[in-house]
Amino acid sequence: MLRSVITENDSTEATVTLQCTVRDLLPHDVPACTWSGSATHLRHVERELVRVASGAVDYLAVCTPVDLPVAIGGIDYQVSRGAGTLWQLAVLPALRSCGLGTLLVRAAEQRIRDRGLRRAELAVEEDNPRARALYERLGYVAHGREPQAWDEEGPDGSIRRHETMCVLLRKSL
Repeated sequence: MLRSVITENDSTEATVTLQCTVRDLLPHDVPACTWSGSATHLRHVERELVRVASGAVDYLAVCTPVDLPVAIGGIDYQVSRGAGTLWQLAVLPALRSCGLGTLLVRAAEQRIRDRGLRRAELAVEEDNPRARALYERLGYVAHGREPQAWDEEGPDGSIRRHETMCVLLRKSL
């Protein structure tokens, strides 16, 4: 069960309890995940879902009681020998800081353990201290840096190359 506090204005506060489940992300879920990125990003997610059948990746969804994804993320088992690599982690912006990211990462770690692997890895952009703080609270430790790049879609639909420096983190499971 997930508990969050929603503040409507300075004098009104309500506590909302939301039961969430974690399951595999399915192709029919992708249209409900527009909050996670652009159309280009969602096409990439769809391509990764094809890899699920081969066992190369798992792709998870944290869902509300009406089965709508509010957090998603993948685990790639082919990036690093002996580890599962978490990537494309995203939480619905309105529900960030409510524990959904923690729930997603813990579920991903369990999937990695279920495969007999004892290490989880991920990369986080250096200019994303909020995400890095979450991963470090969950026990991830920095062990290096590397440049990464990917195609990104602009508001006008144009594609540009996004280049960034990432901190590499890992955790023994």
